[in-house]
Amino acid sequence: MTEAAPLKPLLIEREEAADDPTPADAPPVPDMADATIPVRLPQPRGSALSRLAAWAFGMLFSFVISVAAWDFVTSLLTTNTVIGTIALVLVGFALVMALALALREAAGFARIARIDALRSRAEAAALAADIKAARAVVSGLTALYSARPEMAPARDRLAARGAEQFDADGILGLAEMELLAPLDQAVRREIEGAARQVATVTALVPLALADVATALYANLRMIRRIAALYGGRSGTLGSLRLMRHVFGHLLATGALAAGDDLIHSVAGGGLLSKISRRFGEGVVNGALTARVGVAAMEVCRPLPFRAAPRPKVTNLVSRGLAGLFDTGSDKG
Repeated sequence: MTEAAPLKPLLIEREEAADDPTPADAPPVPDMADATIPVRLPQPRGSALSRLAAWAFGMLFSFVISVAAWDFVTSLLTTNTVIGTIALVLVGFALVMALALALREAAGFARIARIDALRSRAEAAALAADIKAARAVVSGLTALYSARPEMAPARDRLAARGAEQFDADGILGLAEMELLAPLDQAVRREIEGAARQVATVTALVPLALADVATALYANLRMIRRIAALYGGRSGTLGSLRLMRHVFGHLLATGALAAGDDLIHSVAGGGLLSKISRRFGEGVVNGALTARVGVAAMEVCRPLPFRAAPRPKVTNLVSRGLAGLFDTGSDKG
């Protein structure tokens, strides 16, 4: 009996084309360590129960005040007609003033919401490269500053050169340079003035809480003036809400946005503190105030920083404290 021949694999010859992909043509594997994944922090929102409770307590407080005012006026009218009439007029005047304040606060909230909507639409138009949406954003930005006569030349230049732009980045960049660049310079001067005020009071006033009170007042005043320069003038409640947004922005981006820029200013304050502790604290507080001002610019600005350079804390501190302290950062 003969042994069977061993089985051999069947080979099929294939003619390779010149354009067939090879392993060398495969794209490289991305390095996940260098990949940047944008993560948006969830915005805290009050629950429905909290909002309902706040509405109930507010209505109860308003009802109690109204009944107390009504009893006060009617009792005076019963006792003395003249005094009761005066009380009625005063209560009516107080109600009119309260309504006027409420309308002012509502208008302030509406202006802030309008600027936030413009910034969101500009970011979406630039991301999608939508020229129609970009031109709509520019039209809204022009309408926002239509009541300011000092910006008429900038609006005219934007209208003359806007037709020459045929992409979203171009029209948004032109609007940013023509309309917002002069406002950015004015905002920088406000930030430098606030940083100078905080640093001076910290360095020269020996009271324990004077620097804290000055920093709070200067930061709140700076944020309100920055919002007013960009067209988002607000009332008292609007300013508090705006400050909450600014400090929320600082909490979300401060660790990355500060970086070496803020470290240089703080390091200058540390060097100066070897000569005088109060002077070093003044430089550090001025740098922190400038950082709050930069965050307020990013929150209150109708367009994000794209064509125009984003201001640096070191430059703001060096110009704001020029002549007060030698921070060492102005040598560059």
